[in-house]
Amino acid sequence: MINFTVGPVQSNDIVRKIGAEQVPYFRTEEFSNIMLDNERMMKKFADAEDNARVVFITGSGTASMEAAVCNTLTKDDKALIVNGGSFGQRFVEICELYEIPHDVIERKIGENLTEETLKQYDNKGYTAFLINVHETSTGVLYDMNLVSKFCKRNNLFLITDCISSFLADKYSMKDFGADIMITGSQKALACPPGVSIIVLSERAIERVNNNNVKCLYLNIKNALKNAERGQTPFTPAVGILLQINARLNQIADDGGVEAENEKIKTIAEDFRRKIKEENFPFEYVTESMSNAVTSLHPTTASANDIFLTLKDEYGIWICPNGGELKDKVFRVGHIGCLTVEDNDKLIQALRNMRERKIL
Repeated sequence: MINFTVGPVQSNDIVRKIGAEQVPYFRTEEFSNIMLDNERMMKKFADAEDNARVVFITGSGTASMEAAVCNTLTKDDKALIVNGGSFGQRFVEICELYEIPHDVIERKIGENLTEETLKQYDNKGYTAFLINVHETSTGVLYDMNLVSKFCKRNNLFLITDCISSFLADKYSMKDFGADIMITGSQKALACPPGVSIIVLSERAIERVNNNNVKCLYLNIKNALKNAERGQTPFTPAVGILLQINARLNQIADDGGVEAENEKIKTIAEDFRRKIKEENFPFEYVTESMSNAVTSLHPTTASANDIFLTLKDEYGIWICPNGGELKDKVFRVGHIGCLTVEDNDKLIQALRNMRERKIL
């Protein structure tokens, strides 16, 4: 089986070996030191300020999306949310659940943000901006330079979901003025699912401390207090946190974020070049693509049929879509333990499907 999805993705031998070991007890100095190391490296890889903090939530990326909203925003805020797909809609639903006043910038499938669009929202009393840097459901990578300028001139609290773009695309909390960055263990970190990570700026920490959130498990104030000693309030996914530590150290040893960006970019560009050379009946869903994934619209076959055929007959997983996109769009991921040689195997399978007139 080769996994070209966008999470969970393939893990390397180092991560898998840790997963096969007995899970140790965690209320120890040894585990605390590992967690403090995780925080240090996450701050570095997110290019956060020195006084930023990190919390590790045992839960999927959605848990940290919810935690970020309910711990930092209140009914006194007025949020602006970019909704270009399933995950933008998730931010909308979270704000609705917590009764955070908000407006929504709706994007069509594959549509990026423009300066003209954002200018319409200048000086309208907004206090926060929520965006999925990479809208994973459609593959759109939003222009964060544009978003950053808009947020800075309107003094907006910026929450960025980088769950699928972290390590795959260039990102800097400092440069973008981001107050919160969210990511997950099962994306480019290439560990099992189960842990999501929130990096908080000083302004975000101040909001957390001033907010009496009605929440127990996702209470970031409590998580930050425990993180001072390298611990979590409740029993975490200990094994995954050990795997994350191994991956962060491996990335650091292999050249850091820049080298990881470049590796993923190379795999993505190789795949896109090969499908163009083969002249497969696919169209790009968006021209604004992340290195993490290529979203494709097949013009002669059902996207879901392609997904099922690759899975059932070739032992290759690509990423399907649901809802209205089920038969229109499939996605090929480039994160995790993949190589350009793996791309060749997928291309050969697609070539064979074309010969069989499945494409």
